[in-house]
Amino acid sequence: MTSDSKAYVRAVLEMYARTPNTIMPRTSDRRLAADLYDQSVPLATIEAALLLATARRLSRSPDLPALPTIRSLAYFSPVIEEIRRQPLPSHYVDYLRHKVSATPSR
Repeated sequence: MTSDSKAYVRAVLEMYARTPNTIMPRTSDRRLAADLYDQSVPLATIEAALLLATARRLSRSPDLPALPTIRSLAYFSPVIEEIRRQPLPSHYVDYLRHKVSATPSR
């Protein structure tokens, strides 16, 4: 791995680890982060996907059973692809950042 790819993987895993309701990154998460680097997925896209998926989880009705802990970065893969196809406006990403940080996780 190059120093750029190592820095990228580290950044992705740090974002994932800071995401509410996730476990610590595992080897499979490191491999997926390296694959995302190889696919030239911008870190901003990954951050937006983590925020969007987390905001969706947090906005569920409190009457529904709590969702299980997210056990892999792969959970976010469909949302990463969604945002690659249709990027979010930067002001919406700012809104998601605020919403996720202000909402207590269940």
